[in-house]
Amino acid sequence: MEDKEYDRIVHLYLDSIYRIALSCCKNPYDAEDVVQNTFLKYLNYEKEFKDDEHIRKWLIRVAINESNSMWRSFWRKNVTSLEETTAEPAFSTPERSELFYTVQKLPLKYREVIHLYYYEEYSIREISEILQISETSIQTRLMRARSKLKQQLKEAWK
Repeated sequence: MEDKEYDRIVHLYLDSIYRIALSCCKNPYDAEDVVQNTFLKYLNYEKEFKDDEHIRKWLIRVAINESNSMWRSFWRKNVTSLEETTAEPAFSTPERSELFYTVQKLPLKYREVIHLYYYEEYSIREISEILQISETSIQTRLMRARSKLKQQLKEAWK
């Protein structure tokens, strides 16, 4: 792979992959590690991609897998950090802030589909391909995530 092509892909998808990793890891330091590992795997990947969209989907799948691997690691299960920090995004309204934190409290399987559907604007079919689960499962997860969000946000704003 040429350096220019690699730089172009990193520049094109870095923010998107970082947001996905941050959503999964809930920690900017771990998210940075996931992003680094994802792009290292891309650099070492020897097969050809069809187009940029194929690369993007592959990178998202690898980032999610890397995030999951990080959570399953021995170190993660047996070490408690001294200070848990999270990147605090700036919000234009208090409602957006509340929505963000409520989404972050959802289980990972719901956070993933919410992020890919609403923030990355993937269709249900595309999310199904990325996560390698059925479209029906994606629809079910979206429905359950929306229901949980609705319930939690109603309680928060009453």
